[in-house]
Amino acid sequence: MDNANDPAGDGDASGLRLAREPRAEAARGEQAAARAPGAEGAAETAPQAGPPVDRHQAILEAAKQVGSLLKREGHAFALAGSVAVYAHGGAARFQHDADFCVRREDADAVAATLREGGVTVYEPPEDWLWKAKCLGEDVDLLFEIAHEPVTSELLDRAVELPVDSVRMPVLSATDLLRSLLGSFSEHHCDFGAVLPIARALREKVDWELVRRDRGDSPMPAAFLYLLERLQVVAPQADREGTRPVTGAPGKDGHE
Repeated sequence: MDNANDPAGDGDASGLRLAREPRAEAARGEQAAARAPGAEGAAETAPQAGPPVDRHQAILEAAKQVGSLLKREGHAFALAGSVAVYAHGGAARFQHDADFCVRREDADAVAATLREGGVTVYEPPEDWLWKAKCLGEDVDLLFEIAHEPVTSELLDRAVELPVDSVRMPVLSATDLLRSLLGSFSEHHCDFGAVLPIARALREKVDWELVRRDRGDSPMPAAFLYLLERLQVVAPQADREGTRPVTGAPGKDGHE
């Protein structure tokens, strides 16, 4: 009987052999790869993606490092911004960096200390701060806060608080709220971001001082009124001091 795969009848089933040779070559290649040194368990030892970086903890570690360096050398400074809110007991809702207040006249000495500690410090185009890189995170060295210069009086009002495991000077709760309200403008007026901070720190804030310093500006005044309506702070007394102002007047000018 003729072999369909050996049309010449010479026993050389070339069609079958050609079909099998690629598969045989592939099999030999797989066997060689399996015998290669280190091949065993290669799938198990292949590099895997690490866990996602905890940005909050990373910013906290950078703040601790910078604070430790400045404290060790006796520099006058105070932690500010969202990490300062956290130190006062607020939620850990860090933005994108850690902020430190320093006096402009101390900038060179502060920068030298940080550079000696392995922190990169550089001058950005803005003239009211210098920037730094610590442990891969951004750090701002502020010479002004809410358009006001950092002064010795501001730093003297700072309170020493634990920031995770490191104690350092932190802006007072009153100065934190003053700075936040002072930053409000027609171009930047995020009440939603500041409201939870005001709620968290309300027992520590001198609200009368905040009203006196910021209450004449439209945006801070509106925010203070919002706090009163939400019963975060007590209503402000009227000019005679006889009754609180709790709502807007009616159409005839009377409540």
